[in-house]
Parts: sequence; structure tokens; C-alpha cells
Amino acid sequence: MDTAERQIVAFTAGAHGLVHTYELSIPILLTVWIAEFSTTAATLGGIVTVGYGLFGVGALPGGILVDRFGSKPLILACLGGMAGSFLLVSLAPTLPVLMLAIAIWGVTASVYHPAGLALISRSIDQRGTALGYHGIGGNLGIALGPLATALLLLAFDWEVVAALLTVPALLVAGYGATVDVERISAASDREDDPVSSANDRDDAGSDPDTTVMTLDSVVGDTRALMAGGFVLVLAFAVSSGLYYRTFLTFLPDLLGDVLSGLVDVQLIDPESPYAEEFDLARYLYVAVLTVGVLGQYLGGRIADRVRPERALIGLMAALAALALCFVPASGTTATFLVVSLLLGVALFTVQPLSQATVAAYSPPDSRGLSFGFTYLAIFGVGSLGAALAGTVLTRAGASELFIVLAAIATVGALCATAVVRLATRRD
Repeated sequence: MDTAERQIVAFTAGAHGLVHTYELSIPILLTVWIAEFSTTAATLGGIVTVGYGLFGVGALPGGILVDRFGSKPLILACLGGMAGSFLLVSLAPTLPVLMLAIAIWGVTASVYHPAGLALISRSIDQRGTALGYHGIGGNLGIALGPLATALLLLAFDWEVVAALLTVPALLVAGYGATVDVERISAASDREDDPVSSANDRDDAGSDPDTTVMTLDSVVGDTRALMAGGFVLVLAFAVSSGLYYRTFLTFLPDLLGDVLSGLVDVQLIDPESPYAEEFDLARYLYVAVLTVGVLGQYLGGRIADRVRPERALIGLMAALAALALCFVPASGTTATFLVVSLLLGVALFTVQPLSQATVAAYSPPDSRGLSFGFTYLAIFGVGSLGAALAGTVLTRAGASELFIVLAAIATVGALCATAVVRLATRRD
């Protein structure tokens, strides 16, 4: 890659990491908000569902806006909107204002995936390498964002922490404003890729008549996409998204409840001003997210060796079994840590296998639309998992929550089985 291409990769990888930094810092802040606003897990779960739902629902219209206005303006708007939303979080005096702030985050963050992936696909010749770095950026955000939030909470009130989290987005936006997307996009020639040359458009802004997606074209492409059984792939995406959100939203609190009865670690002097804010569960939560990097690697390797939809059957069965083991494993520290970390690996192994399945069961000329629907299913419908988790924890308990998770994973395994037997591969 030349200098201009490396700048685009750095810009998109940084933005990708920040999207997931904010997404997975919210569960860390939830541990403070429950006490701060004197509310229940069910109420906060509903509030978070609004933001997470908009994060998913906005992916499809976000893809249409990318075709109309180009990727760079939307990524910059995304970064500015996320910074503004967390600034509003820091100022939120009431739950309605907090819900508004999280909703703004969801709307602005939703455009990133179609915008970032479109920019890379249209501008970089070595797409595989670029997408690899882009994925690394996302994984770093998944792991380091919550860690940074937890560490900042040791020294500052949550309002200050939320305000400080706005700074990285502004820095990446400032860097992105200097990246010459127009020149590199105009110079990019994909004549060696018939599908790409037929469908990719100049991201710098080509004739609006060729970039506006009409309702008729969307409906026609959707009918063609669903005709081969892609709806079964979407059913799997919904189940995987529900598992992801149901498991992660209140995980810091769940880990804290178990660890409080298992270990008594004095890493912080009880007289220290940081002692009250130190929560070992937050760091185990970060560890669960960090081992997900291994899951991403494993999923990619598996997808290169076996049909990904077949691998998903076994993987979802494993997630069901691990969910059922979570509460019984809390009897000892060692078993609890093993099951928690295995859940982190298995959960993130799903992502590359799911993406490979989407590619295999969608026509090349509808690939963007297929991923738009997929993100809508995973992050949009899947966002209901936050409200589901909050409701189950409020009315029942952790044991019942993990039974629900096992049921969701079982449905996912059945959906993957239906894909194998009934859907038509397009690759």
C-alpha cells in the first residue's frame, strides 16, 4: 500500500475501534448508573436497547447515504456525533436525558460499518490486508475501550470519564479531515475485478443520478436476495445478535456478583481514594473481551477450512452448553474463570463465520445490501437482548438468564442447520 492508502486504513481502523470502544464501555458505565440514578436493571436495559437498536437499524439507511454522499463525510459525522453524544452523557441529570444521549450515539455510530467498509473496498487495492488491519482496530476498541473506562473510573467520577471519552473521537476526526480520500478514490482502478468495476462507484462523488438508490431497486434486490433462502441466514443473525447483546450488557454486574463470593483481592489500599471505585469484575469483563481476539482468529481459520454454516451449528451448540455451565461453574474461582473466558472466545468466533456465511449465500452484486440487512438483524433486532437481560435479572436472576441464553443459542444452531439443508449457496 502507498502512503495515501495507509492513511485511509489508519483512519478507518481508528474510527472502527472507537465505535466499539463506546459500544462496550456502556456496560461498564451501567455498573455506576444503577446506583447513580437509583433505578433497576430492567429500566437501564430498556434505555440501552434504544441506543443499541438504533445502532443496528441505522445500518441499512446508512449504506444508502454512503452511496449518495460518500464515505468520508459520513465517517466524520459519525465521529463527531459519537463525541457529542458522550458529552451529553456526561451532562445527563436524568434518565430521559441519558436515553437521548445514548440514542444519539446509536444513530451516529450506525453509519460507520457501511461507510468504512465501502471506503476500503473502493479505495484500496490490497483489500484483504486493509480489512485485516480494519478488523484489528475494531478488536482493540472492543478490548481496550472498556479497560480505559474502568481505569478512568478509578480516578474520576463517571461524568468526567464520559467527557474524557470524547477526546479520541475528535482526534481521529481531525486526522481523517486531512486524509485525501478523493484523490486515492479517483485513482483507484478495479478493471481486474469485473464485479467491483461494474458496481463500485467513485467515493469522491460521482453523478448523483447513478448513486441514488431508489425504492424499486431496493425492493427488487431484496426479493432476489431472499429468493435463495437468505432469510434463514438472517434468522441466524438475529439469534447470534440476541446472544451477543443479552450476554454482554450486564456481564460486569454478573461477574461482580460471582467474584464477590469467590475472591478477596486487595490490589488497592483500603484507605486509598481509589478503593471505592476499584471493581475486579470490570477487569475480568475486559479479559473476556480480550480473548475474543483469539476467537476472531479461530473463526477466520475455520472458515477457510470447512463450510462456515456447518461450523456455526457446532459453535452455537457449544455456546448453549457454556451458558448452562456458567452458574454451576461459579463454585470455584478456577472453573468460573475457565467458563467465562471460553464464552469470550466462542462468542467472538461466531463473527467471521457468520460473515463468511453471509457472503456464501448472497449474490456478489447484492453483497452490500446483504450486509446491511445482516447488521440490521445483529445490532438492530439483537439489541432487544439488553432489555431481555435487564428484565430477566430484575424479575428472576442470573440462573434464569443463562437458561434463556442457552435457549437462544439452541435456536441459532437450528437456524444454521436450516441454512445448510434449505438455503442455496451463491458463491
